[in-house]
Amino acid sequence: MLQYTSETDWNKLVTDYDGHPLQLWGWGEVKAAHNWSVDRVQIGKGGAQLLIKRLPKPFGPLVYIARGPFGELLTNQADRQELIRYVRQKYKPTLISVEPDTLGKLSWKGWRKSPNHILIARTAVLDLTQSEDEMLAQMSKKTRQYIRKSAGEGTRVAQAKTLKDIDDCLAIYKQTAQRAGFELHGDDYYYDIFMKLKSNSPVFMARQNGKTIAFLWPVVTDSIAFELYGGMNDEGQRLRANYHLKWSVVREMKRRGLKTYDVNGLLNDGVSAFKKGFIPEETILSGTYDLPLSPLYWIWSIGLPTAKKIARKLGS
Repeated sequence: MLQYTSETDWNKLVTDYDGHPLQLWGWGEVKAAHNWSVDRVQIGKGGAQLLIKRLPKPFGPLVYIARGPFGELLTNQADRQELIRYVRQKYKPTLISVEPDTLGKLSWKGWRKSPNHILIARTAVLDLTQSEDEMLAQMSKKTRQYIRKSAGEGTRVAQAKTLKDIDDCLAIYKQTAQRAGFELHGDDYYYDIFMKLKSNSPVFMARQNGKTIAFLWPVVTDSIAFELYGGMNDEGQRLRANYHLKWSVVREMKRRGLKTYDVNGLLNDGVSAFKKGFIPEETILSGTYDLPLSPLYWIWSIGLPTAKKIARKLGS
């Protein structure tokens, strides 16, 4: 087993084994700056970025692997057992919780489907190896129409370069959150994502007459794009700027050579309907699995309100 202390070496490992963007060094650094600990380990031909969260006494910590582990840790039971032994000895946790970027039910010995999800298993993933014409053909007719209409409104798409650009996006995101009724982190959290993930966290803005009216914020590896955040203001809604913006970002990810574009979860709401206009076919990932490592796990999993609160914070 190897522990990593080099950003360059770790990100190369993630890339070499086709790991998810949430396994990148920068994502761990963001969490480490906001009341988490992070540990990055390689075992055999695979790895896992461990996010460790202290829980209220008498519970041991939660050890969480976001969209991981990756590589042969997904398929090699002996390697997983080595990871479990390491985590048990070092952290004495209440549980390990994983949400791998995989399809189908996990049949790992001792693991159970969790009653508390963090990231949403129901999503939609666009195959970027298709031609643009093939991607357009699978979209809904309304989506194609709105892409053309919004592109003709004179809106310009640009990539954020400065924290002032991020402030413009956050102003829109706060309006979006107020309309939709969800909570946000403090501004520093988003600044950290922008600064710590660097080129792995490109932020795209739709601008009209020099003003930002919509934004879309993915996190990316060389092969996978995963949406984090997005929103638009009233002018963006009027111009349907999100259609032109999203299609521009999808095209840019394809131009950069990425293979897939994940919209990061579907609910039964208007945002999900918008996403499915681009990618009608749903993808159901394996979901959240826990390995109980303490008798207190059952209190945590069934009745502890903190579990759901932490889960909401983790997924945002």
